[in-house]
Amino acid sequence: MAERSLRTRALRSRITLGAVTVVGIALVLGAVVFVSLVRDGLLDGVRSSADRHAASIEAQLTTSGIAGLLTGAEEDDDELYQVLSTSGEVLAASENASALPPLLSGGKDDTGFLAIADEDSDFVLVSNDVDIADDASGDDELVVITGASTEDVNDTLATVVPLVVVSLVVLLGVLAATTWIVAGRALRPVEAMRREVDAVTATNLHRRIADPGSNDEIGRLAQTMNRMLDRLDNAQTAQRRFISDASHELKSPLASLRQFAEVAKRYPDRVSPGDLSDAVLDEGARLERLVQNMLLLAHADEHSLALAQRDVDLDDILLAEASRLRSSSELRITSSGIGAGRVSGDAGLLGQVVRNLADNAARHAVGAVTLTLAESAGTVLLAIEDDGPGVPAAQRERVFERFVRLDDARGRDAGGSGLGLAIVREIVDAHGGSVVIGTGALGGARVEVRLPAAPDA
Repeated sequence: MAERSLRTRALRSRITLGAVTVVGIALVLGAVVFVSLVRDGLLDGVRSSADRHAASIEAQLTTSGIAGLLTGAEEDDDELYQVLSTSGEVLAASENASALPPLLSGGKDDTGFLAIADEDSDFVLVSNDVDIADDASGDDELVVITGASTEDVNDTLATVVPLVVVSLVVLLGVLAATTWIVAGRALRPVEAMRREVDAVTATNLHRRIADPGSNDEIGRLAQTMNRMLDRLDNAQTAQRRFISDASHELKSPLASLRQFAEVAKRYPDRVSPGDLSDAVLDEGARLERLVQNMLLLAHADEHSLALAQRDVDLDDILLAEASRLRSSSELRITSSGIGAGRVSGDAGLLGQVVRNLADNAARHAVGAVTLTLAESAGTVLLAIEDDGPGVPAAQRERVFERFVRLDDARGRDAGGSGLGLAIVREIVDAHGGSVVIGTGALGGARVEVRLPAAPDA
């Protein structure tokens, strides 16, 4: 029980881990994209600030030149600038950039990043060319480099990233807990069904799983398992009935043999060796037929009935059976309706079909048996009928079951075992045909067998 519980928990854990992994990867990728977009947006703002600072310096240069710039207003530690000549000489600079070499090589819209010692953050640099005549420098063109600190960007990211990480952890925790609970509730009916099925044994196959009544996977699983239990129950019932009937059939000839043996041993003058030999041979033959029939049915149940396929002339088999019935009984045997009919199959098994049907008809006939055979539209129809009491309509399917007799005492006295028609159906099914019972023109039972005609017929 502990092992099954661990397996259930392992499945629940795998479902939870799978859901958290997939969603976690998606959330992490989304968080990385989100932080990148926030950083790019903040850097765009810093770059715009550097551009505004450059525009302010350009305006001062235009108004008062380099001299006016050097006597400008107070400087912001978060900003810096340099004014370069075309030769790269630093003409003017903010206090925090005065000791630095030229920051950029120059050129319109040139940008970059600068890390300054003793500063906690980098600077975003922007370079612009300015056309201005300046007496102090003697140049007509200057390069203005401005920079803005990324300190605000770093501070914002330092706040956003932990919040994103905490949010991811909380979301994945909620997802894991929700998946764990939902998976547990989804698997609970399956575990209940497993316990119910585990409690089913050979002695209580009548038990069934409680159907939740839903049309989802759980409901269909319960219905499927109940149908499986129905099949097992029916198979066990049929097996027990088969064993019981087979035991009864085997007991009868064995008891007869023992009775003859005991009488011969106790009263040797009353039982001649010839009578004892006849009894042993008759009952032995009966046992042999019964065992062979049960083996044939067992092979049919296992779908291992071997067929020696070849073309078989059914009309020859029926004519031989008609001749046998005439010589072994006083019945009126009519075989004028036997036409040509060829099928592809096992000659021995098909002969057993005809023999079983003929013996069954002769056993129940009052005075006449008719055998017919015809071929039409790729189908061979074999029919054997008698003038006996017939088979009631309600019993015409039941007589194909094993060890079933509508008149048990008469069937046993006449040598029937109740397996003849069951064997007929199994053999006919194996050949791709069908067999039915109806009422014939003689008033008794009419058994019709339809088989596919041979391809070259």
